[in-house]
Amino acid sequence: MRITPWLEKQLLEVVDFFYANLPQPIPDRQLLKQCKIVSHRGEHDNKTVFENTIAAFDRVKEAGVWGIEFDIRWTKDLQPVVFHDRNLQRMFKSNIEVNKVTLAELKEHCKFIPSLSEVIQKYSKTLHLMVEIKEEKYPDPVYQNKVLKDLFSHLTSQVDFHFISLRPEMFILINFVPSSSFLPSARLNVKGLSNLALWKNYGGITGHYFLITDTLLKKHHKQKQRVGTGFIGSKNCLFRELIRGVEWIFSNNAVELQNICNSLLKPKTGFKDQ
Repeated sequence: MRITPWLEKQLLEVVDFFYANLPQPIPDRQLLKQCKIVSHRGEHDNKTVFENTIAAFDRVKEAGVWGIEFDIRWTKDLQPVVFHDRNLQRMFKSNIEVNKVTLAELKEHCKFIPSLSEVIQKYSKTLHLMVEIKEEKYPDPVYQNKVLKDLFSHLTSQVDFHFISLRPEMFILINFVPSSSFLPSARLNVKGLSNLALWKNYGGITGHYFLITDTLLKKHHKQKQRVGTGFIGSKNCLFRELIRGVEWIFSNNAVELQNICNSLLKPKTGFKDQ
């Protein structure tokens, strides 16, 4: 049976509702301190603040969230920009395709879309960068690899950034970092990508929290790999993932989750924080 996007969305909403209302114990203080929340495309509503923009990322930085996840695509003149879709229709009601215009032309049409260079310059060493490589044709892979290598040259892979992708075959195009810098992102194909990550010695895997089972978590931890789950949208679900030993908490409500952690870490009146 093929699961349509609509059905998948409905099923995930049911799962989210269940886990949001399933009581969980408060994690140990150390787990709360070490919590690594990753904001999915920044803090946005796509009305006043758009996804994958400087404004969205600024909100994350100001809230003290650990990291951001964003997508990159390539312009006609082979400049990487931070944008999710192939064209601007969903976000900005324009049929312009990112790979059909130069960076200058794209900026002229939409000032909100940042280049990868801008994002790295503004947020590297402050926020951990989870960089999603979209599935698309690379017209000049050698040159494009060099562009990425130069942009990330002052950063340390795994410490400052990771590359993630729904299509792990895209990792072949990036050869300036070790395989442990790569994180395949699973949708429903968790088992297959989990096995691939273990076989290829990737840094771990990311996927939906309901599909990343405790057994799978243990397999990756045994091989010194780490796991990220998403999209966490409630306090109870956050607590569950921290207690399970999930490394990265991907969320569309990252600031809200960070505030939950911060409130629990505040020293109680009359006591000093240990």
